[in-house]
Amino acid sequence: MIKSSSTAQTNKKKSIQQHYLQAFLLASGMLGVSLSLGILGYHFIAGFTWVDALLDASMILSGMGPVQILDTNAAKIFASCYALFSGVVFIAASGILLAPMFHRVLHRFHLEQKD
Repeated sequence: MIKSSSTAQTNKKKSIQQHYLQAFLLASGMLGVSLSLGILGYHFIAGFTWVDALLDASMILSGMGPVQILDTNAAKIFASCYALFSGVVFIAASGILLAPMFHRVLHRFHLEQKD
């Protein structure tokens, strides 16, 4: 049985949308887990309130930089490790979000190879 062109187009569009949604959910999950780790670390290690911990973790994860001054060595070590970790997570999340788009572009410009 041959599918009509419009049905194939609809399925193709649905598949692309599913890939974008999956990438968005995966990247959001990574960022959410990373933000949670930062909040917990700043709260329990640096002794910040929950709101201050959220602020500092968000600022570090987004690449803006710290807001509060850290007093203890443990807090400074945590903050430096979290900053390095956040940089990697941010780059990975960006790659995950862009991967379906680049994949689509590669399919669009794919040239058949001759054997």
